Amino acid sequence: MIIEKSKFDKLFAEAKLTVTDEQLKRLDKYAEMLIEWNKKVNLTAILSPDDISQKHFLDSILPFSHFKIKKGAKLIDVGTGAGFPSCPLKILRDDIQITLLDSLNKRIKFLEALSSELDLNAECIHGRAEDIAHNEGYREIYDIATARAVAFLPVLCEYCMPFVKVGGYFLALKGKNSDEEISASQNAIKILGGEIDKIEEYSLPNGDKRALIAIKKISQTASKYPRNKGQMTKKPL
Repeated sequence: MIIEKSKFDKLFAEAKLTVTDEQLKRLDKYAEMLIEWNKKVNLTAILSPDDISQKHFLDSILPFSHFKIKKGAKLIDVGTGAGFPSCPLKILRDDIQITLLDSLNKRIKFLEALSSELDLNAECIHGRAEDIAHNEGYREIYDIATARAVAFLPVLCEYCMPFVKVGGYFLALKGKNSDEEISASQNAIKILGGEIDKIEEYSLPNGDKRALIAIKKISQTASKYPRNKGQMTKKPL
């Protein structure tokens, strides 16, 4: 194993999270593949096993201790990159169904290999959120849409909320200084058919500040959203 079990167990125990030996084995394989694939595909700048454990795995799993995801939920991870937060979450919650969306095909190839190796049964989609969200096979069918960082919150809402069905949630995982983004996003959230349900602020063991912003979908999103990237950038909601 490349992840040191004693350090990993202590890290997760401090966060009041339990990981079985089998789950740790799968996360360790994830870390191994991340490091190996990163030699040919730019997946992450975080490459030490200790940092992967905290800044990728714990950072992906910890937010969901503040939000209860129902059994068998359908989740889409928008701009998933190397599979964060959805793939570590799936390893701990095998009942959920995950769709991984990213605009870079090289990352999708990694995610397909990861899904096969770890038996994640993930649907991996190469495309842009602003295009895929207009496809009726993906629009407003998910219980949860999630994204870690990716974009400024008003823009991120426009990318993600069209995927969420009424009654579902968009969960935005943000770092420090999220107050400004939350304030700036109020109009976008209303226009897109949502309302902020809860905001949970917490920290990683290294002190890094985090916020989980849970936005509930209360009405359908107008068909013109999401707009193209140029429109979103020039005239954010």
